[in-house]
Formats: sequence, C-alpha cells, structure tokens
Amino acid sequence: MFADKMILRIPGPTPIPPRVQQAMNQPMIGHRSGQFSELFARTAKRLKPYFGTSQDVFILAGSGTSALEMSVVNTLQPGEEAVILVSGAFGERFAKICERYGVIAHRLEVPWGKAVTPDLLQAFLSDKPQVKAVFATYCETSTGVLNPIRELAQVVRQHSDALFIVDAVSCLGAVACEMDAWGVDIVVTGSQKAFMLPTGLAFLAASERAWQVIDQKKPLAFYLDLKAYRKSLAENTTPYTPAVSLVFGLDEVCSMLEEEGLPAIIKRHELMRDMTRAAMRALNVPLMAEDAYASPTVTSCDPQGAFDAEELRKVLRTRHNVVIAGGQQHLKGKIFRIGHMGYCEPLDVLQVIAALELSLRQIGAPVELGAGVKAAQEVLFAHV
Repeated sequence: MFADKMILRIPGPTPIPPRVQQAMNQPMIGHRSGQFSELFARTAKRLKPYFGTSQDVFILAGSGTSALEMSVVNTLQPGEEAVILVSGAFGERFAKICERYGVIAHRLEVPWGKAVTPDLLQAFLSDKPQVKAVFATYCETSTGVLNPIRELAQVVRQHSDALFIVDAVSCLGAVACEMDAWGVDIVVTGSQKAFMLPTGLAFLAASERAWQVIDQKKPLAFYLDLKAYRKSLAENTTPYTPAVSLVFGLDEVCSMLEEEGLPAIIKRHELMRDMTRAAMRALNVPLMAEDAYASPTVTSCDPQGAFDAEELRKVLRTRHNVVIAGGQQHLKGKIFRIGHMGYCEPLDVLQVIAALELSLRQIGAPVELGAGVKAAQEVLFAHV
C-alpha cells in the first residue's frame, strides 16, 4: 500500500530518528570554523560514557571498518604476532586486515554461533609469548553472539603482555562497555548501528597502555594515523575533512541517549532480545546463539532446512515492507537475522514478529498465527 514505508530491521544501518535527520539538515558550516570546533569537542566528550572511558574518543570520517584498520596500523608492525578471536565474519575481517599489513595472525576459531570462552583463550595464548595484540569482536553481527569481553580481557591481562583490542561496532551504545575498568586497550565502533546515524563516522578510544605502544610505532597508514587525530583533537578539530552533517546528527543522538540514560538503554535492548528469542522459540525456529551469549542488538535464526530463509525474507520485503538480514559467507541463504537496536522499541519488535508469522504461513511453514506475538507479549508484560 505505502511502498515508501519500509520497516528496516537489519543489524545496521538502522533507522534514523526524525529529530536526528532534522539536525543533519542544518546549513553547512566551515569545518575549520570556531562553530564546528565547539560542536566537535562537545560531541567527542559526550561519547565517553558509552565506551566506559576517561580517555579521548576520536571521530573519523569512515565506516566502522576504517576504525578496525586504524587499530591495527597504529599498534603493530609487519612480522609481529597477533591473536584474532574468530567467531564469525567480522572476527575474520580483523584477521584479514592484520594479514594485509604483514602481521602474523593466529586465529582462535570457534564454530559460528558459539562464543569464544575465557578457557579457550587462555589455552590458546599459553604457547604464544610473542603476541603483541589480541583482537576480539564484542557482538559478532553475523551470528548474533555477544562474546564475554570482560572475562576475555582478564585472561589477556593475566596471561600475556598483549594489547586487547575490541570491535564493538554492532553493540556499543546498547550494551555495557567499561573499557577502563575491564582493562580493554582499544575499542572501536561505527555510527550506523546503536548510534542511530547513517554510515560514515567511526569512533575509537585508546588506553594509556595502548598509547605507550602507539607512540613507539610508525603507523602503517597515512589517513589512519592515530597520532595525527590526537594532535588535532587537542585543537578541537580533525586532521582531515570531517563529515560535518553527520557530526550535527551525532550531537543530537547524544542528546537522545542522555535523555533515556544508559542503564535504561541497556535494559531496552535486553528486553527486545528476550522478546525476539521467546517469539522464535514459540514458532519453533531454532536460534543460533546460546542464551548466555545472545546479543541484545541482533538475533540470528537457523531454520535448518525447515523452510527457505531467503523465501521468507523475500515475502517479508515484498508483501509486508519489512526488511531483515540474511546470512553471510557460508551461511548465505541459510539463516536470517533480525536487528533490534538503536531507534527501536518493544512495540517495533511485536510488529516485526507479527509480519514474520504471516510470512512464514505464506511460504507454507506450519506456524500458529499469534504464537510468536503472544510469547513476546508475555515477556514485555513482565517488564511493564
């Protein structure tokens, strides 16, 4: 009926709040003006609570992957060794970035849908004394697994001298992250997930311990030289042209996050996760992640051949204007993923579940209409 009324429920990019869209529509200003410097300094400081750090947060024009690459090229040199925790597509991306720059990448791999546990990491590190960095993915977007970063950080601290570097692209701003308290050395994220912005900004924070290493290294890239960003941030600017309109939007996003408060944001995302998982169980749709490691921002489901995941996605999109994500790499065409982060609330989850039920029935899957919605409503009712 309304072809332009698309309901976007993928794990990024996520919907943009109208007030953030309005903020980004402000007239352009000079990126070296005092007005922009004030805006930039303010937003950089407002990001610190979501990282859980007192350190500077750097803002660069680029996707989340640019911040992943920045974390590699400023901390490692060709021939040095790193451990990469691979529990899905984005852990593998960290490994590929390392190898592109001549870093020796030791992959600690677990089956997709499983988390990397502290015991596995401890055993893997035991015979690798030369490792300079350990890279982990907080939320593995491809599987819906939330790796236990706090516990993994403890293992790295106790059993190596390596830096601990975390990709939090698809969860920061929606889950707890205590970078300083947990002993994480670098955290990176992007703008298009829980921060409710278009793609185009990346954020990075580094510990004092990380800076001791960075200051001794010659960066392997020009645009991603973190020391250049530190020098510019001290002057409330960036070394290269910033994405001014996105920073306008980021300032408004920070206002929205502060109005709700981080504890409430975390609880909202956990509630949406629990609603989605309860619904899938009621519909007999297998979940990929165990309850203990289930992400609050994305739920991955594996029909295991009971129905065609791609046919389900097509019917959702073409008949109900609901867009969910498919699988990646070897899971392409086999699974589907529901994003529930950022500008999303429990009633939005009910809407998607209702459309999912209809679509499952329309492709011939034996589901009871209303079963998933009822299960999700029961979870919601217990929280309201």
